[in-house]
Amino acid sequence: MNLPFYIARRYLFAKKSHNAINIISMISVCGVTVVTIALVCVLSVFNGFDALVASMFGHFDPELKITPVAGKVFDPDTLPVKQVRNMPEIAVCTEVMQENVIVRYAGRQVIAVAKGVSPAFGEMVKVDTLMIDGTFVLQDGDTPHAVLGIGLASSLGVNAGFVAPLEIYAPKRDAQVNLTNPAASFQLEYAFIGGVFSVNQPAYDENHMLLPIALVRDLLHYETEVSALELKLTAPADLKAVQKQIRTLLGDGFRVQDRYEQQEASYKMMQIEKWMTFLILAFVLTIALFNVVSSLSMLMIEKQDDVQMLRSMGADDRLIRRIFLFEGSMIPALGALTGMVIGVLLCLIQQHYGLLKLGNTIGVFMSDNYPVQIKITDLAVIFATVFSIGILASWYPVRYLGKKWLKKQL
Repeated sequence: MNLPFYIARRYLFAKKSHNAINIISMISVCGVTVVTIALVCVLSVFNGFDALVASMFGHFDPELKITPVAGKVFDPDTLPVKQVRNMPEIAVCTEVMQENVIVRYAGRQVIAVAKGVSPAFGEMVKVDTLMIDGTFVLQDGDTPHAVLGIGLASSLGVNAGFVAPLEIYAPKRDAQVNLTNPAASFQLEYAFIGGVFSVNQPAYDENHMLLPIALVRDLLHYETEVSALELKLTAPADLKAVQKQIRTLLGDGFRVQDRYEQQEASYKMMQIEKWMTFLILAFVLTIALFNVVSSLSMLMIEKQDDVQMLRSMGADDRLIRRIFLFEGSMIPALGALTGMVIGVLLCLIQQHYGLLKLGNTIGVFMSDNYPVQIKITDLAVIFATVFSIGILASWYPVRYLGKKWLKKQL
């Protein structure tokens, strides 16, 4: 066994002549344990919310989305795009034409996002599970239907099955604005209300409307162009590998985004909140570890006779400093391990039993309980942070105060 480590372990657990040293050491361990528990639980809750939001966006966002870097639309019949569509890893490819429009119904007028999709959209996104009124039908014979987000439907005051169709307006793309008759500058199309969906995400529920892509193309005066291609991969496909391959095929003129990149702002905000909270708790941890300076200083004073004995046996300053440095590092290590075990247990209890509720009324929030997800990487970062701060806190008394007390033995 490593001699400095062995002696340091004996010093940590052995009874001291002054109880104050034991008390300060235990206070340090308890302080580190409490902060570590807080770090594990808080980061796990942030992970839970992150996974919850990702699952909600996952109901509507494709696994991969191809959009042009310049301009709004592109031709889906070019050779590189056809090569992408014919890749064996692509299970479903949906053409999308999306644009802001004005929607009117019975005197009510709302600006909405018209998302025209091809029939394959139903195979890519499980829209049927999101429907709260009506059915997901975009085309019934020659009659186009619209499927509205719940917020948009509420703003227009409509439900599935209303007899009158929606009026959908968009500025004529290839015509100048007529100042004497502005209404003539808009293209008008009609669509009956097929259903209402809810994703529990305001970005979609409040202003999105699904339409047949042919209707949106007619509205915007396009023929075969698309504003995006949405892809669903086969089950065994590696998303990152396929994404890289598609980027190579298409070149720099296209963006190929996964779900996290499609909602980059939302996910970045959650990550910033998570790591800002981590830094605040790390600062609290630093304050708690100041007790290590006190306990080590008192221990070095108490062990002057032991230091003299070790010197007489041939120990040098480096070995003696390592003894007290090990002593100081054991306090945060012990507190970190204890806190991580307790924190993980608390998170597992919350996962299985949901003891902490988001509110008193069931069904109001996306989840009735605080969501929790434990990540090994977070645990590794927590332990590394606690141990590093503990080493730095131990270095001062060992390096500087040690000069004063150890040199007296010469």
